[in-house]
Amino acid sequence: MDSPSQPPSDQPVVVEEAPREPVLTLPLPLTAYIILLAVIHLRVLLPPELENWTIDVFGFIPKRYDSSLINLQFEGGAGAKIWTFVTYSLLHANLTHLAFNVLWLLPFGSALARRFGALRFFVFLAVTAAAGALAHLVTHEHAVVPMIGASASVSGAMAAAIRFAFVRGSFLSFSRSDADTAAKVPALPLFQALRDRRILGFLTVWFVMNIIFGVGAIGVEGDSAGVAWEAHIGGFFAGLLLFALFDPVPRVRNDDAADASSQDISNGI
Repeated sequence: MDSPSQPPSDQPVVVEEAPREPVLTLPLPLTAYIILLAVIHLRVLLPPELENWTIDVFGFIPKRYDSSLINLQFEGGAGAKIWTFVTYSLLHANLTHLAFNVLWLLPFGSALARRFGALRFFVFLAVTAAAGALAHLVTHEHAVVPMIGASASVSGAMAAAIRFAFVRGSFLSFSRSDADTAAKVPALPLFQALRDRRILGFLTVWFVMNIIFGVGAIGVEGDSAGVAWEAHIGGFFAGLLLFALFDPVPRVRNDDAADASSQDISNGI
């Protein structure tokens, strides 16, 4: 039997390489935000007096806005009354606190960053953080304990994402497209979205979890600070209601809204 023919030794053999998977699949704005949070968290390596100073200057303290206080001075002066509405969201109590917020942000923040782009994404996080701080101020007007953490922004991102997440072709639908396409599907009108049983179920679970954690006042590593669940809700409502102001994708027409949702359910059966 003849042996199979071999290619001439002087003829180059082309070997096709398998396509390489990208190492980092998160959108750049979200990656940059997570890196920023991680770098800022390195403040825990500072001496205790400097670390406490950063929390006093950049954390959100409701008592700072008490007009009845005359002689009591807070670190940061008048400027801190402005920037702490946002800067508190960049600080975290410890690594567990930071990791918890980042893990929640990964799926919803990824979809939102792809949809909004960098500038809208960062401004949206700042606005929802400010809304969370405002809700905390209204409900804790005499509190002197600083509030820190990105939870209000994370809650806002979650609320914004569910405006389009369950639409057919998006990232929580049965007929999901690729990540970039899934993030750009037209969103449902707000009242149409609030009639979707999946979204109502998601909202119910989310609110129950926040109430349980808030009533339980679960501290971080035994600290006396509890969960600022009012700030979570403030950020969530801001994300839900203000989403349309940031959304660059044209809105789905009312006569197509039910079709976009119902077909997704039938395809999943």
